[in-house]
Amino acid sequence: MSDLIEGLDRALSDIPNTTLGVAVSGGGDSVALLHMLAARGGGLRAVTVDHGLRDESADEAAQVASLCEDLGIPHQVLKWRDWDKSGNLQDAARKARLRLISAWAAKESITHVAMGHTLDDQAETMLLRLARGSGVDGLSGMAAQRVDGPLTWVRPLLHARRDELRAYLIKNGAGWIDDPSNDDPKYDRVKARQAFATLAGLGITPDGLVATANRMQDARMALEAATQALADACLLITDAGEVRLEIATFNAAPDELRFRLLSATLQWISGALYRPRFDSLRGVLSRIDDKNGQTLHGCVIRSHSGNIIVRREVSKVERPCPLNDVWDHRWVLTERGDEPAKTIAALGEGGLRECKNWRDTGHAREVLLASPAVWNKGQLVAAPLAGMGDGWAIELKYGKKGLHKSLITR
Repeated sequence: MSDLIEGLDRALSDIPNTTLGVAVSGGGDSVALLHMLAARGGGLRAVTVDHGLRDESADEAAQVASLCEDLGIPHQVLKWRDWDKSGNLQDAARKARLRLISAWAAKESITHVAMGHTLDDQAETMLLRLARGSGVDGLSGMAAQRVDGPLTWVRPLLHARRDELRAYLIKNGAGWIDDPSNDDPKYDRVKARQAFATLAGLGITPDGLVATANRMQDARMALEAATQALADACLLITDAGEVRLEIATFNAAPDELRFRLLSATLQWISGALYRPRFDSLRGVLSRIDDKNGQTLHGCVIRSHSGNIIVRREVSKVERPCPLNDVWDHRWVLTERGDEPAKTIAALGEGGLRECKNWRDTGHAREVLLASPAVWNKGQLVAAPLAGMGDGWAIELKYGKKGLHKSLITR
């Protein structure tokens, strides 16, 4: 058991409980993590997402709340009730869980959230990604830490086996909840888990796949460093948030680096969680000289004056949001004028017509249509990027360095 604790302490060596939250489902992995973190000292806070997908979910969340009360750990249950019954349920639930927990962490001033993924989870992830034909990034597995804006997701139990954690709980007289879906073969992850019994005859084991993931992580870091160097050599971000890639330098780079840089650019502009498909990226680059431009991942991609220009697609921008929120994943108010206002939203055609001097900004019409503006009940108050500031200022939340930081996935 000492190896379990030592591994967790190494993973969290610079993260105190006072800035740490833990996601607890009630299953054996997350409950073991909760007990281990509670033993580190005070300041820890816990959260449970009740997806409402099973009749037992509310009772299970209540059991976690009771456990946290016994351990003296503040706990909150977050409920997900807005699934529209379309698409992949597991993927929708995962996205909702991350969104709800991120909002909770921000409210609680938590900078790190720990999750109970294990070595077995890592191996299952590797097997599923092998089946999908993943490249270096996919085969590097789940990262021990993943930065998502102001929040860092931490997996301090990737060294631990599932059975070891249950043995730890039994030794400490602690119980846990077994989710029946963990044994349902209709789910790919369960199929992967069951496949290891057969694959062992070929020498394919969880430990071997995790060792491969670790080697792939080293390869990924080398590729990320090379992509950073390419970005430094050919990438420019304008004040309006568009990205320009100098074509000659960009095209001289190996395809892998070009795909990585363009993919990161598209994600940074659109706020998308996932990369575009490889075939889609390759198709865009093969048609980059198309005068009409192309759309992908919520962005418009054009070739102009020796540059590849990537802009936000106006039809894909986020809905209006309150003045204090981040709009369209990137934009925040930094200065406020005297006029009353309610929301931030895209400038659009109607707003641009009110900006008489927009051409003086040097920004293209297309980029300004998708740019942030300040509104009050349907009336334009200010459009700082289109030359109509009137005391208001809007900037990229993480500045122009945000894209460069996004090139690093761990």
